[in-house]
Amino acid sequence: MTNLRIPGPTPVPEVVAQAGAAEMINHRGPEFAAMMKRTNEGVKKVFQTANDVMTLTSSGTGAMEAAVVNLVAAGDEVLVVSIGEFGDRLINLVNIYGGKCTELKFEQGVAADLNQIEATLKANPGIKKVLITHNETSTGVTQPILPDLAKVVHAIDGLLIVDAISSLSSVPVKVDEWDLDVVLSGSQKGWMTAPGLAFVSMNERAWAIADANKQPRFYFDLRRHQRSAVNGQTPWTPAVSVWFQLDKSLELMFAEGMDNIYARHHRLGQMTRNGVKAMGLQLLATEGVESDTVTAIRLPEGVDGEKLLQVAQDDFDTVFAGGQGSLRGKIIRFGHLGHVHEPDIEAGLEALKGALAKVGFKG
Repeated sequence: MTNLRIPGPTPVPEVVAQAGAAEMINHRGPEFAAMMKRTNEGVKKVFQTANDVMTLTSSGTGAMEAAVVNLVAAGDEVLVVSIGEFGDRLINLVNIYGGKCTELKFEQGVAADLNQIEATLKANPGIKKVLITHNETSTGVTQPILPDLAKVVHAIDGLLIVDAISSLSSVPVKVDEWDLDVVLSGSQKGWMTAPGLAFVSMNERAWAIADANKQPRFYFDLRRHQRSAVNGQTPWTPAVSVWFQLDKSLELMFAEGMDNIYARHHRLGQMTRNGVKAMGLQLLATEGVESDTVTAIRLPEGVDGEKLLQVAQDDFDTVFAGGQGSLRGKIIRFGHLGHVHEPDIEAGLEALKGALAKVGFKG
């Protein structure tokens, strides 16, 4: 079996995959309504929130677009904090929907600086909406500032929108305790489920802004989703098979226990980082902000990244991810989130070591 060591889609446990092969049901019938109620309760538990969480049939980017189209009106002043490709995606979405975007970008491999964010907000008093990526899979960095950032944003009567697509369910994201207004996630990451579902948590502060926002929306109208959920339905045809998988994966997650899941991800993340460093390689992420879901590894001088990925797949049946954007050819990414355990990491490290040797690296 291929060792899939990318940051998403992640491996799906066999019982979860089998759940997705169940006989189709009426998505307007009582069976789906019962499943939707169970999964809604489970998803809210993982989000650590009492807020409504809408489950959309889309990729994680659909959740990002839903957040923007519901909460950003044309002409709104918005701050987007970017530490990589997915922060830049938020910038693109704000611009497409007519927001007046202030971009605060940081060097790839570092986390955002709270003082610079606060200074930017003071210099731009019209900004009342802040968007940020919690875990940037393009650089292997997790932002530690969310609780303090929420306080800064709320001190100016602002709204904080958090892309937690590749963190929530694998590392702690305490939506209510940290007072996060809008939080996004996606099924293909730590949820151990196939791609196709996305999650959006909204608090009352966010709903008030969404209701006043005149931005046109249809498929991603979150009020439609919220109202349909009351009757155990979605406004549009849902990805029923993926919902079957989510139902089973939540069962597995709660059997393991969320604290144990967080501890496992931290342990495996550290195991990956230690193994990579032992080969003489360097991480892209600066010390202290390394992600427990994906490790970005700097390619040694003279190593062809594309060739390395191909050798790992062809000769060692292991799939790593390459760099994105300006990091293409400069890094590879080693995913360790979701359905992953020590033998998977050990095999991944051995594959990386073997592939490096085959492309001529002598660490």
